[in-house]
Amino acid sequence: MKQTETAPAPPSTEALHIRASRPDDYEQIAAIMNLPGVRYGTLRLPHVKPEQTRTWLEAPADGGLRIVAERSGIILGVAGLHRQRDRRYHAAVLGISIHDDHRRRGIGKALMLEILDAADKWLNITRIELTVFTDNAAAITLYETFGFEAEGVHRAYAFRDGNFADVVAMARIRKS
Repeated sequence: MKQTETAPAPPSTEALHIRASRPDDYEQIAAIMNLPGVRYGTLRLPHVKPEQTRTWLEAPADGGLRIVAERSGIILGVAGLHRQRDRRYHAAVLGISIHDDHRRRGIGKALMLEILDAADKWLNITRIELTVFTDNAAAITLYETFGFEAEGVHRAYAFRDGNFADVVAMARIRKS
């Protein structure tokens, strides 16, 4: 290693804390959502204003859930269930984003455990659905670990980084 290079910081030994998101989390969540890796893996546009995130946090959807994973007061990931309406009230759409510098450290798994526990034991959601870009192998593996199955591929689903990209539609259906 050159003298000008620095070794990556070791993972923190402080416990990860999962909690409900709050409107005053808007700046940290907006910063995560504007990271290049997060943006590349979601449908977010570049340069989302923190005020837009604050508005989103202040008006939660009925029957949904938004949580964050934090360590030492720093938000490292966010996840949400967005409950559907009317005849699809049994279903919710899952969204999850992890800070670019903190991936593959168990944060996604911790958020998934909490989201699925709430869906199964408290919200009575039987179908959780999502779309994930076909080149996001790590996310697909995480979802499969939690019982999500591929239901099909949407071709040219979203314009990303100058090209149209495909997504896999996945769902987890809780058996009664």
